[in-house]
Amino acid sequence: MTLRVRAAGLSDVGRTRAHNEDSFSVDVDNGFFLVADGMGGHGNGEVASSLTIEAASGFLRQGENADSEEQSGSGMASSISRTLRSAIEAGHDRVVRAVAEDEALTGMGTTVVGLMLGSQSVSVAHVGDSRAYLLRDAGLHLVTEDHTWVNEQVKAGYLSQDQARSHPLKSVVTRAIGGEHDVDVEVQEIEVESGDLFLLCSDGLTTMLSDEEIRTHLVTDEDLEERCAALVRHANACGGVDNITVILLDIDSDGGAGTQPTATGSTPED
Repeated sequence: MTLRVRAAGLSDVGRTRAHNEDSFSVDVDNGFFLVADGMGGHGNGEVASSLTIEAASGFLRQGENADSEEQSGSGMASSISRTLRSAIEAGHDRVVRAVAEDEALTGMGTTVVGLMLGSQSVSVAHVGDSRAYLLRDAGLHLVTEDHTWVNEQVKAGYLSQDQARSHPLKSVVTRAIGGEHDVDVEVQEIEVESGDLFLLCSDGLTTMLSDEEIRTHLVTDEDLEERCAALVRHANACGGVDNITVILLDIDSDGGAGTQPTATGSTPED
């Protein structure tokens, strides 16, 4: 089976922030997609997110993936997961080095979510509360699990989902790129089906829109660029209290034999 992908991405400053601290990359040719949501204040969040995207993208474009023994022993799916994890770890290392070189950057960090194509599956990796969703057969499924204090309270039964949505500490993350310790990247693999639509986004979207509101924009017949724009417009109409970044990936399969993904379609500017 050969995967074919059409993709589009869009980032917006929102209605209340002075500048955009989100960064993203849509690389259809190389089969990877990344969203990073920076934090740290005084523009440092923008530095952290852009360094992470730059380092992770550079790692993936250079083909620094799993060695031949790993590929032959565990298969392509495991290889793409190791590769994506290593790319995000490279982003973490780049941010840590930047802080060590300039103490004015102390405290900066970023969340990140990424997706990489395999032959019959995708690998999804994330740190923090930037999310990945899958729309399949008109049903929207949250792929990632927020690394936040509030989500931990929900899992422990101390908060309901409704309480979590409006909790004043909902943006406090428990994992992030940057900091003094090694980053804990959560990675999973998903067998894809023709017609799958993936959404990667920063929390500027999900704090403004419910999952059902997001779904209503994804199930339309509009092209990917217009669906991205519609999500951003709706989030801004609801207040736009944060930067908003979205990437959409529409996956198709020709049903034929093949060991490598084939990515086709338009790619917006990073």
